[in-house]
Amino acid sequence: MSELKEFAPYRTWKSSAAPAKNGDPEFTETPLSPVFSTPQEQIEQALSQIADALASEVLEAVLSLSPARFEKLVVDLLIAMGYGGGDLERGLQTNLSGDGGIDGIINEDELGLDAVYVQAKRYAPDNKVGRPALNAFVGSLTGEGATKGVFVTTSDFSREARDYVARVQQRIVLINGDRLARLMIKHEVGVRARRTYVLRSVDEDYFSDI
Repeated sequence: MSELKEFAPYRTWKSSAAPAKNGDPEFTETPLSPVFSTPQEQIEQALSQIADALASEVLEAVLSLSPARFEKLVVDLLIAMGYGGGDLERGLQTNLSGDGGIDGIINEDELGLDAVYVQAKRYAPDNKVGRPALNAFVGSLTGEGATKGVFVTTSDFSREARDYVARVQQRIVLINGDRLARLMIKHEVGVRARRTYVLRSVDEDYFSDI
């Protein structure tokens, strides 16, 4: 990762067409008022670009996982987000065969009286999840008497799938590939800090009159 060595203000220019003697317009550039960005603004812009690039790298790494490992990743992420009280023992990964369309279960209380059911699909980016897959997931939730579900995919959801979920009785959250990667970054699942920069400012309280 290249380091930011210098923060410099930049100036914008505009092109104007002025009539020439031969009738063809002549283009000249005239400076506008200088547009300055502070070092903090440049850092924030750089961090945004780094986050976008990292999200793509994270999603690429997720796509390399096996289906079973991907399902475990999703359960780990939800636990890291605070579901199940952040207790790993409350997150269960179901068997690969005969799971009834449920890939994971997270008990939100110690007795398991309230649970979130998880479906995870590791699809190629151009293979969107359609309504039939969501319909099957809703059927699985109904069969379990469940009211909460999270459907996670590495691709995206079709408009029909999103519209369908908005009308069902169960509360279902859809997480596509981009959101999955950014949640993993935010909650530090599959990523780690390489370097930390500290941005300091004047402590007004220290300089205030006692």
